[in-house]
Amino acid sequence: MESPAHSINLLFEQLGLDSNDEAIDMFISKHKSIEYHGLLHEADFWSRSQADFLKQAVDEDADWAMVVDQLDSMLR
Repeated sequence: MESPAHSINLLFEQLGLDSNDEAIDMFISKHKSIEYHGLLHEADFWSRSQADFLKQAVDEDADWAMVVDQLDSMLR
């Protein structure tokens, strides 16, 4: 399996969120499991543009898709 083209830190940066490891851990802890049970982009904690980016990354199997899947796993 290939490694992701982008890191989780770069994904958070792309989403306009704090991208340091501590901020990512806090985000995951805050939103893990209890916030959503459907598709990642449908979670109510995303802005419209963030949700659109996440959906597009997966739908188009873009370079970001693997790290978006990683984030989805981290939040479940």
